[in-house]
Amino acid sequence: MRAIGWLAAAREPHDDGLIADNRRMWIYLLGLALTFAAPAGLQTAKKPLAAPFTTTLSAAEMANKQAVVTTAHGEFIIDLRPDLARNHVAYFMKLAQEGAFDNTTFHRMVKYGIIQGGDPLTKDPGMKAKYGQGGLGMLKAEFSGEPMTRGAVAGVLQPNKPDSAGAQFFVAVTDQAALTGKYTVFGRVAEGMDVVQKISETPVDGQGLATERVVIESVAIRDTPAPEPEPFSTETVAELAQ
Repeated sequence: MRAIGWLAAAREPHDDGLIADNRRMWIYLLGLALTFAAPAGLQTAKKPLAAPFTTTLSAAEMANKQAVVTTAHGEFIIDLRPDLARNHVAYFMKLAQEGAFDNTTFHRMVKYGIIQGGDPLTKDPGMKAKYGQGGLGMLKAEFSGEPMTRGAVAGVLQPNKPDSAGAQFFVAVTDQAALTGKYTVFGRVAEGMDVVQKISETPVDGQGLATERVVIESVAIRDTPAPEPEPFSTETVAELAQ
């Protein structure tokens, strides 16, 4: 991820610690490539590479679906966008239905910038040194012009490897204009951005890793509820009683 993109986006007018947060952003970026890079043993392993995940479902068959993400700080709801990224949505739904996200964590965050989670390695507190390396390399890029604005949900990539997405995802807490078209956006937060922002405020260490576990308790897939009908009257109950 390019430094200018994160720094330009990590703004919050009322944040007195903006300068400190931007410094932490640089530290985060410096550690990002090291965290996502495969260990030397894996780079030279002779194991065959897994074929990229592809779905037989059409975008229409996955339309009007939401993901309810329940965390230690509350829940937020993602509108899934198979029209933008059919394979990413299908893979996310598959993992959610298998319970693969349960007890993973949001392990990296930049205050008022992004939150990153979904790594299967984060289920084990003893694997913290490898957080950010798990669950990748399963999806080919499905880049689009969908803007990386507040609430966008996108697949995490290894540096310089556009076809390396997988289980991990990040949510833009604020607009990340420089990242538009560089990461696959497959959803957008429809409700609960206050929860997402709260998660972004989690203290981090010098490597940008959360110093406390922000557990993803579950991710449930559901049909998008029908919109509530307009009220018959705009008057309050008290006003109607008069």
